[in-house]
Amino acid sequence: MKKTSALLLSGAVLAVSVLSGCGQGAEKQEASGEGGQKNVTLKYYNWDNEVMGATTKALIDQFQAKYPNIKVESVPLVPGNSVETLKKLDVTMSSGEQIDLVLFPSIDETLARAAQGVLAPLDDMYAKENVKPEDEYYVNPKYKGKNYAAMYQRSNWIVLLNQKALDEANLPVPEVGWTWDDFREYAKKLTKGEGNNKRYGAYFHNWGDYANPILFNEKRNPFLKEDGTTQFDDPSMLSFFNLRRAMEKEDKSTTPFADVVGAKLAYRTEFFNEKAAMLVTGSWMVADSADVTKYPHNFKVAFAPVPRSSKDAELGQTSIGGQFISVAAGSKYKEEAYQFIRFVTTNTSDAKKELSGWKKADDKKIIEGTIAKSKDLFNTDSLDKALFDKRIHAPAPSEVVAPYAPQLKKVLEDGFSSFILDGKSAEDAQKQMVEQANKVIKENSKK
Repeated sequence: MKKTSALLLSGAVLAVSVLSGCGQGAEKQEASGEGGQKNVTLKYYNWDNEVMGATTKALIDQFQAKYPNIKVESVPLVPGNSVETLKKLDVTMSSGEQIDLVLFPSIDETLARAAQGVLAPLDDMYAKENVKPEDEYYVNPKYKGKNYAAMYQRSNWIVLLNQKALDEANLPVPEVGWTWDDFREYAKKLTKGEGNNKRYGAYFHNWGDYANPILFNEKRNPFLKEDGTTQFDDPSMLSFFNLRRAMEKEDKSTTPFADVVGAKLAYRTEFFNEKAAMLVTGSWMVADSADVTKYPHNFKVAFAPVPRSSKDAELGQTSIGGQFISVAAGSKYKEEAYQFIRFVTTNTSDAKKELSGWKKADDKKIIEGTIAKSKDLFNTDSLDKALFDKRIHAPAPSEVVAPYAPQLKKVLEDGFSSFILDGKSAEDAQKQMVEQANKVIKENSKK
């Protein structure tokens, strides 16, 4: 399989020639500032909600104080929703709008755009600064040997739990080593009430990551084996699909998937409004848990590592992903955009609220600062264990580069939907997904 395959992005076919027209009216920004430096304005596209936006504003203010000739305009396309933001971004990139900087929610989405040629490689700028990215960042998105983004924030998979609900059920906070079968038992015991007053034991969102978390947390690549073939024939596809069905249909301990999709439920709302006692999510939710103005709640939040597939599975494996910032290929201000990227990714001020993608950051200090004003609403011992237990680690890095991974994720999402909504058997759903994945792989290997 060729590793240089490209993805036909949803919403628009992106081309470098289109991006070269970005920056309409940009020439007007180039008047000289103090010391003869030209004044420029960078446009930074993201999905900031109020919580994330406050951090972005603080970092931009600090950056502009250091580089007064460079103004940065934050452009949240769909606040709080990275999936819809990417759809709008693809359209925006093809429209001729000025785009200088882009935030991506995963390495897969970053590589997909790198393969289309709409991102600028950072290697020359790294070299000019004598920076070795592998020494700086935990993950460096590479395509055809070039670096296309710097890691902004790092996120571990974790489980948030309602401490009040745990206490009611007489349950301890789970620690490293608990399994998905244990998770099911917890969900049963944490489910309470009926109708509109019902609190489900657990909530799973509709993203592909939740269709089978075992692939994401215990495999080097959730979609492809190291030989380039599909992961969807893995036995965990059957075991986890059936566990999800049992939890929803038999135990009635998890929010029905039909409600998640049909009512477009928001996972934060379901947890903080006490409609679900457990939420499998990323460590970015620590900052949201601390913001009681945006997400009011009066219960203490506990934290657990992500469950493992079985008692025989390796201890402490978790997906360590993150957010990545890239320079648009059509930006007229690539050097200035790179300056902004380096500034925000290596910033260690109190503005940072989440785990850093920069290896030299003091993550414990960041988290302590994040929860400081709402510390009484955190089970701090469990938070420390969930984030900083030395046994927690990511699987070995994959050697497989698949810019078309978002297509495979869509296959996983569609396969799970047909399984849980249409009553298809796990075996039939798996067979369908394997066939579709093989088709995607074959089509892209020809490019």
